[in-house]
Amino acid sequence: MKLALYQVDAFAEKQFEGNPAAVVPLAEWLPDSTMQSIAAENNLAETAFFAPSDNGFHIRWFTPIKEVELCGHATLASAHILFNSLDYKEDTVIFQSLSGELRVSKSGHFLTLDFPSQPPESCSTPKALVTGLGISPIECLRHDDYLAVFEKEDDVLSINANHEALKQLDFRGVIATAPSSEFDFIVRFFAPKFGILEDSVTGSAYTQLMPYWSDKLHKPKLYAKQVSERGGKLVCELHEDRVLISGCAVTYMEGTIDIHL
Repeated sequence: MKLALYQVDAFAEKQFEGNPAAVVPLAEWLPDSTMQSIAAENNLAETAFFAPSDNGFHIRWFTPIKEVELCGHATLASAHILFNSLDYKEDTVIFQSLSGELRVSKSGHFLTLDFPSQPPESCSTPKALVTGLGISPIECLRHDDYLAVFEKEDDVLSINANHEALKQLDFRGVIATAPSSEFDFIVRFFAPKFGILEDSVTGSAYTQLMPYWSDKLHKPKLYAKQVSERGGKLVCELHEDRVLISGCAVTYMEGTIDIHL
C-alpha cells in the first residue's frame, strides 16, 4: 500500500523554523499499530493522520511512542496540506478529533486554529517538576499539562531540563512560561514521557496558556513566542470558551511510503 507523506514546518514563515510535523492523508483508517509504527519511523514530535468523515475529516495524532488527544502544530500542518497540496476549495476545514470539533481557517498565508479553551487550575508544585526544571516557579497550575509560571524571561531561557525527573510527573508535560519584553509571553514545553524532550512549538499548550495570560494581562489578543532552538511565533485570541491560534506553515517535503500490512 502506497501512501502520500508530507513534512511541514508549522508555525513557521520559512523552512527550518517552527515545529516539523508529518502528515499522512488516508482514504480509510489503518490499524492503530501501523499508524504508531509510521509515527515512530518518522521520529518527529507528531505525525497526523486524517481521513474523510461525514462533515469534513477525522484527525488523529501520534508521537513516536503514543497517540495524543490534542495537537496544534500537526493540525495546522494537516490543514496546510489540504489547502495547498490536495486542492481543498473551502476556506475552513473541519476536523473531528478526540478533543471534539476543531476548525482551521485560512486568510492569505495565515492559518488559524479554533480550539477549545482549557483553563488550568492552581495546584501545589510537584517536587519532580522543580527537580526537572532546576528552578521553582512562582506559580503552578495544571490541566492537560503542568503550567509553571516564572517571574522573568531569563528564568525560562536558562532551564536545562532533567528529562528523567520530568518523566515522573503524572500529566502529559510541562509548560514553562514568563512575561516578555518583546512579546506578551514566552514559552518552552517539555514532554519526555511522550517521547518529546522539548517541543519546538506546541499549539495545544496555548489552549491552557491563553486563559491564564489573558486574565493576567487583561487582554483577549496576545502575541507569544516559543523560545525553543527552532522557535516559533503565534498570535492568540481568547473568545469565551475557544482559543484562536494563528501562524504560518511551509511544506518541507513530499513523498510516498510503501506499507506492507
